[in-house]
Amino acid sequence: MKNWIGFFGATAVILGAMGAHALKEVLTETELTSFKTGTWYHLVHTIALFPALFRSQFKRMAQFFMVAIVLFSGSIYLLTLDRLMGLDLSFLGPITPIGGLFFIAGWSTLFFKTGVNTTNVDKS
Repeated sequence: MKNWIGFFGATAVILGAMGAHALKEVLTETELTSFKTGTWYHLVHTIALFPALFRSQFKRMAQFFMVAIVLFSGSIYLLTLDRLMGLDLSFLGPITPIGGLFFIAGWSTLFFKTGVNTTNVDKS
């Protein structure tokens, strides 16, 4: 898990820097905004992976987040760069919301795993 968090963290920072510096001159404003959205979700959810290092109850959440980062942020990166690469990757458009659903699933897993546990409530 540590290796994956390191990978996702490093790539989020690299791609964020690339968007802020190298790509701002070649992407349209809309493309750049989309790219920044991809890096924001990428970085925030990489940070959200940390609890899985310390508590096994967060493992499923982390798995959902890792898939979501690849699908959501990855598809945004490719869709915003396809013009520069000379490719038509528009078929990836439906992948982005699927990645969003994985983000929702991860947060929902956290909610249900850490909700109130009534079996340990003192009933006296």
